[in-house]
Amino acid sequence: MRVKSKDSYGQDGLYIAAENGHETVVKLLLNKNADPNAQGGDFGNALQAASSGGDEAVVKVLLDAGADVNAQGGDFGNAL
Repeated sequence: MRVKSKDSYGQDGLYIAAENGHETVVKLLLNKNADPNAQGGDFGNALQAASSGGDEAVVKVLLDAGADVNAQGGDFGNAL
């Protein structure tokens, strides 16, 4: 499994799963060493993508995996 591959928008699988609220997929990808702080996509990273949709469960999973709430990126600054 290539968890670090990105699409033409710079989004990796973790970002896409987080943006769409797929908690089980997020956990699977993190267990396969996906980077919770990888940059890409309109929101900048998976934590910002999950936060934008208000998905608290996915946000918690990402934070527990070491996602940085202060990481800058995307069109919206950081997850805070």
